[in-house]
Amino acid sequence: MTALILNLSPTIELTDEQFFQLCQNNRDLRLERTAEGELIIMPPTGWGTGNRNSKLTQRLGNWADADGTGLAFDSSTGFKLPNGANRSPDASWVSQERLEALNPDPARFLPLAPDLAVELRSASDSLKTVQQKMQEYIDNGVRLGWLIDPQNQKVEIYRLGQEVEVLQSPTSLSGEDVLPGFVLDLTQILS
Repeated sequence: MTALILNLSPTIELTDEQFFQLCQNNRDLRLERTAEGELIIMPPTGWGTGNRNSKLTQRLGNWADADGTGLAFDSSTGFKLPNGANRSPDASWVSQERLEALNPDPARFLPLAPDLAVELRSASDSLKTVQQKMQEYIDNGVRLGWLIDPQNQKVEIYRLGQEVEVLQSPTSLSGEDVLPGFVLDLTQILS
């Protein structure tokens, strides 16, 4: 099953508050909104992708807890990007410093782009669509992005101001200078 895209504009233009309430009233649905106001309804993933994503989130969360310099988030966390889009990366991380400077309401979507955004491509995801989403993250201030593609055994690394780097069958990924000391073991995530 693929994502459904509803083009609401110009008939309906949801405010940020209306979109937030729509998400709260439909908690069983995973909703995103593009910068153009399109509503994206994403289906649940298969168990294989769900298990991979669980491992991804667990490993990032374990590191974040031990490191203490920021917070890790799962795929149910909403981010309000500077371009107006509402996105929910499969896994993400935001520095504690940025969170403290903003002091956002924890019951609302985070009004910023995460420092790290990770998308795990499921079997039903179009590679081009996920690549466009990754580029949108970078264009909105994400410093490091990983597109993990188990179908092709590749990882695409997105960085601010740089060309996309493609790795074939890597065993791990470095958090580089965004998450110093973090190494994501890709065992049971990529393969």
